Amino acid sequence: MNRADIVDVVGQFVRLRKRGTNYIANCPFHNEKTPSFNVSPAKGIYKCFGCGKAGNVVTFVQEHEKLTYPEAIHWLADHYKIKLEETERTPEQQQKQLAEEGLRILNEFAATWLHDTLLNAEEGQLIGMSYFKQRGFRKEIIERFRLGYNPEHGEAFYRAAVNKGYSGDILERAGLAKNRNGMYHDVYRGRVIFPIQSMTGRILGFGARILKSNEKAPKYINTPENEIYYKSKVLYGMYQSRQAIGKQDECLLVEGYTDVISLHQGGVENVVSSSGTSLTEDQLRLIGQLTKNLTILYDGDAAGIKAALRGLDMALSQSFNVQLVLLPEGEDPDSYVQKSGSTKFHEYIKEHKQDVISFRLQVGLNEAGNDPIKRSKLVNEIAESISRINKAEDFSLQAHYSREAARKLNVDEAGLINLINKHIRERIENEQKHVRKEEALPQPDLLAIPQDEDITQNKTANPDELQEWQLLRILIENGHQPYEGFDSVAKMVEEQVEPELLEDPLIRRLFLEYMDHYSRFGATPELHYFINHPDQFIRDKMASLLHPRQDISNKWSEKYGIESSSDNMIYINDVDSTLSYFKLKKILIIQNQLTSKLITEKDPIAQQVMQKKFIELRQMEREILKRHGTVVFKSYKNK
Repeated sequence: MNRADIVDVVGQFVRLRKRGTNYIANCPFHNEKTPSFNVSPAKGIYKCFGCGKAGNVVTFVQEHEKLTYPEAIHWLADHYKIKLEETERTPEQQQKQLAEEGLRILNEFAATWLHDTLLNAEEGQLIGMSYFKQRGFRKEIIERFRLGYNPEHGEAFYRAAVNKGYSGDILERAGLAKNRNGMYHDVYRGRVIFPIQSMTGRILGFGARILKSNEKAPKYINTPENEIYYKSKVLYGMYQSRQAIGKQDECLLVEGYTDVISLHQGGVENVVSSSGTSLTEDQLRLIGQLTKNLTILYDGDAAGIKAALRGLDMALSQSFNVQLVLLPEGEDPDSYVQKSGSTKFHEYIKEHKQDVISFRLQVGLNEAGNDPIKRSKLVNEIAESISRINKAEDFSLQAHYSREAARKLNVDEAGLINLINKHIRERIENEQKHVRKEEALPQPDLLAIPQDEDITQNKTANPDELQEWQLLRILIENGHQPYEGFDSVAKMVEEQVEPELLEDPLIRRLFLEYMDHYSRFGATPELHYFINHPDQFIRDKMASLLHPRQDISNKWSEKYGIESSSDNMIYINDVDSTLSYFKLKKILIIQNQLTSKLITEKDPIAQQVMQKKFIELRQMEREILKRHGTVVFKSYKNK
């Protein structure tokens, strides 16, 4: 965890932009159009101010790739070429791990076996490798994409998998074998294999192409959906292309596996394939983590044109800059890059890009001709597409498309705008109906749920609890810093804050952990002690608590003269205001004690002493409130 650079790791999946000392991006965990996802390299943590997700480098890999904590550690170890030492697992533990990872482990075995068969088996060389060589694929490209081959006869893969301990049931669930009349056979026999990988390289499933002509068998077959493979959530080539997409700030989208591989071989590496499906929200989210510039390449035939139009309204609504390129008649990306080379390929794309609305207009007008019914339908389709553009963020773009569409369709611009607004209103009304329908569903009776005393439960924080978390934050961040009259901030806090004042049991426990470390070792705990705490709830809480405030933009300084405080001023002000809360809390406790004693005290002299003390405490209280304002302490005063 010390070796892992959070910017490096998060940057494998998300396109980060530097802002001040931190980095920002669109959040990979929820759909958003403006970046609220922040990464702090100094502290090794991330936080999204939109959905609230927060954590360290391990929890990011866990959350993004849906891994267990040990699996995320393994992923990081592999990424940084660190050898892990593990205790030997018992047969029971091995069985448990097999049950948990099941499909993932099997898919990795299958990919390795099928790749090895392609490279080293006689049939693989004669049939599978011959096909790839005919396509012009070099050995290094075959290895980069881990291409494979499944022999045609003898159920070779099934027997190899069973010999390794895999059952027929799991092989069938993975789509690698099928049970027919009590006998298992290889699903992919006689086919070349295209492993489908996640953004981190894990094998999720396979695509397989038949090599012999067979009218009864489909040309391509894919892994059926299961616990780890969802066709709508993956893009072929994303693992091999993610760095080039981020670097070039553009993603090229093609139709098939071989298009991706050929383009890579031709030097065009910022490319992925939707494998013949229309774009989905999950696929767009994957691309959106790296770039908002999407260019779709398709064949110049009718099927290619129709494929290009599917799913594009969704991309527009997510603020993608969508452009399309139709290749010359009779060409596909594979054939065209091999024929022309990468330089001419890039030149062609640059010269023939069309925005999605212009493209739809061109295609639609060609198809509609002078047919008034078809033209009317096209007007409605174009209005629907334009309505998807976020008016608040891209007002000028929506206005531009409205003008151009009205001119090319030969309709009144005001009428077209009214139709666009009608689509927007209908969509908003449908969304509101959906929300109202969800709100109308019976809600669980929260009062009937027994309240667990587990201190790691995430409760709604009250103002007192927030102040107590603030105390913990200044200790963790600034405990080592000097403070006038004391060796350090930690020493001053130790002397001035009684643990009994901390009402939240989790905060009190962490406070005592901190002070115990400080007392035993004579030094404050390192930041990573809490960020990488064994308790997951505490790790998540720390990532939110310790994430730095937003840096003030240089433009604010230039335009408005607003400057951020120096680090020294920030931590001293933090310490002073936080400690004032606990001083006030103690003052109010003593005031309440004095008030109770005054009611029962009969001795006039004792009463006079108590009253004098009470007046002194009220003066201290007023000074604190005057110095720091009443907002922070209002809740406590109202108790």
